[in-house]
Amino acid sequence: MNEIKKIPFVFLKLYACSLTHKLSRLIFLVFFSITMSGLQGLAQENIWFDKSRYDEAERSFYEGMNGIPQTSQSQNASKSEDQSELVSRLKSLELDNKNLHKVVDDLRAVLSKLESRMALLEKSQAPASKTVTVTKAAPVQKPKVEEHNDADDDDIDLFGSDEEDEEAERIKAERVKEYAQRKAKKPALIAKSSILLDVKPWDDETDMSKLEECVRSIQMDGLLWGASKLVPVGYGIKKLQISCVVEDDKVGTDILEEEITKFEDYVQSVDIAAFNKI
Repeated sequence: MNEIKKIPFVFLKLYACSLTHKLSRLIFLVFFSITMSGLQGLAQENIWFDKSRYDEAERSFYEGMNGIPQTSQSQNASKSEDQSELVSRLKSLELDNKNLHKVVDDLRAVLSKLESRMALLEKSQAPASKTVTVTKAAPVQKPKVEEHNDADDDDIDLFGSDEEDEEAERIKAERVKEYAQRKAKKPALIAKSSILLDVKPWDDETDMSKLEECVRSIQMDGLLWGASKLVPVGYGIKKLQISCVVEDDKVGTDILEEEITKFEDYVQSVDIAAFNKI
């Protein structure tokens, strides 16, 4: 006792803790071994895998106890009915097949009879057609050329008559004449051009309205004046830009330039700014 009293209290507490830990481990191992053995026993059982079979057996047992007829008999009856129906259908199909075979045989017999009749008709018609062709060909073989006289031969014109050639030439000449007249009546296409002229004055003191009046005073056959405007050149000088339409066969650009430059008091030079065929 004296020795025990000498042991510190802390060591006693640690020793008690170790004992309780070992005891808890021992209890856990025992419980684990028991549960594992139970699980191994359940693993060897197959009652849960065959549960449906056992449920069926239990249901049939209680139905027999209560006097309820078992469903297996009804199932067997339904199966027997289905089999009888299938047998009846098979028999009806066999009968239909036999009837179809009979119909096919009858059709074959009719076709064979028709073929034999057609062969007989062809054989009977062959000699008749030969005789007809011979009788028809006979009159064709008789030459009638020898019966013609020389007078009849003179009436035949192998090369045609000159009157027909003259008539054809006359018709042809009339058609050519009509075509030439129609072509002459059509208006001929007149070639025209659109010209844009730049007319430059001497200085900024030139009267541009008077200059335009002088340019428009030029009148020629095939000349038609159009719009005009003043375009600034520089240093207060403006040029007259005027358009016109001319017929190429009647009016040329050289003639226009000569006529415009005749107004020496107002016009310094004339340039063609644009030239387009219409």
